[in-house]
Amino acid sequence: MDGTVLVADDDRTIRTVLTQALTRAGCKVHATSSLMTLMRWVEEGKGDLVISDVMMPDGNGLETLPKISELRPGLPVIVISAQNTIMTAIQAAEAEAYDYLPKPFDLPDLMKRAARALEVKRRVNPVAKESSTPREEHREDLPLVGRTQQMQTLYRLVARVMNTDLTVMISGESGTGKSLIARAIHDFSDRRTLPFVVASANDLQGMDGPATVISRAKGGSILFDEVGDLDLDAQARVVRMLDSFGDNAPRIMATSQSNLSQKMESGGFRQDLFYRLCGVTIAVPSLRERVDDIPLLAEHFLARAEREGAPLRRFGADAMEVIRAYSWPGNVRQLENSVRRLVVTSVGEEINRAEVELVLGNQPVIEPAGGGGEGEMLSASVAKHLRRYFDLHGGALPPPGVYQRILREVETPLIEISLDAMGGNQAKCADLLGINRNTLRKKITELEINVTRRRKLM
Repeated sequence: MDGTVLVADDDRTIRTVLTQALTRAGCKVHATSSLMTLMRWVEEGKGDLVISDVMMPDGNGLETLPKISELRPGLPVIVISAQNTIMTAIQAAEAEAYDYLPKPFDLPDLMKRAARALEVKRRVNPVAKESSTPREEHREDLPLVGRTQQMQTLYRLVARVMNTDLTVMISGESGTGKSLIARAIHDFSDRRTLPFVVASANDLQGMDGPATVISRAKGGSILFDEVGDLDLDAQARVVRMLDSFGDNAPRIMATSQSNLSQKMESGGFRQDLFYRLCGVTIAVPSLRERVDDIPLLAEHFLARAEREGAPLRRFGADAMEVIRAYSWPGNVRQLENSVRRLVVTSVGEEINRAEVELVLGNQPVIEPAGGGGEGEMLSASVAKHLRRYFDLHGGALPPPGVYQRILREVETPLIEISLDAMGGNQAKCADLLGINRNTLRKKITELEINVTRRRKLM
């Protein structure tokens, strides 16, 4: 790499790590904990790339992007943020950031993105776009929260497709938030002032049904909710409807919790409709597939209830362990409803374990995806899980980066269980795993494994 990189982050460790890595790669680096200093450097003409945090002591990094674009058109900015919500990704995209990465970020990944940013001259429109900032009232209402790799990949994909005309298929289990994602794509796109129409099978009845739906949309967005539930006659009407669009065509989105590829093979879903709807496929993971996001979501719903006038509540450590360990067959919707019940039914300010268990009842834990029987080879169980993961994308391929994503999912429980078995002793754990102790320490840091807690459990 060659060039000068301006780094702005209030975390000294991150500034040091980025400075060392970029310097070793051949770059000159100026690092600061102040947005004011960063902007002064930009005004002075310094830097070929900016890497900036969002929440800084003297301001919001996202709010500086329009000014940077005005002062230095073409200067790429990579945004890094610990605010792990879909809104951060959307705001970064609307502010025309070159790229967005959540914290904790993968350093090699960030270095690759930095190298591309330095090599590729970005096209920038210096004229500020009208309504470039998402409407404030929606920011706290979307329970699309998560720091896991799956959700961060989903956020970036939503931000990229938001202002395109591609059809969008959103797949996932019931309660994962598919309709919310469709609504977010509309509400923060250039079509936000136009109607958002949810079309059901009843809306498509008769010769005039599809035309009425198009008329209601007025160039906005049309969502076919649970499109897999449409019968073949309704599907045929949708195909003709999509083929009739002329000027001022609406944006088309669809959701499905069923596997449309299988339905297509069995004759239950039209192939021509499938390919018309799958311009981009967004697969929404279940809560079982992103366990680390469960505490984050629970706290999000608790804070929302407080803003709505509910009494102040907090989760006890034991209560949160139960919440995290639960299978959540109803996904995010079930979690939200359960938290609302806990806010009302808990006796004290701290929600305890017994109160959570009472609300959740005695529902059995869902079997792991794959559901292999006793004696099944590990490779066979893993293969079933991976096949299900690919199938969830409705015939399309998963987002790039499958290898690292799956590797991380396997590494975390492997190291956690090994540490538990060794009573938290890292030297013994490293021997058990057959890796260098320094490598184990690095993995513990990268995967954010709580070593202290594991010692206490023994």
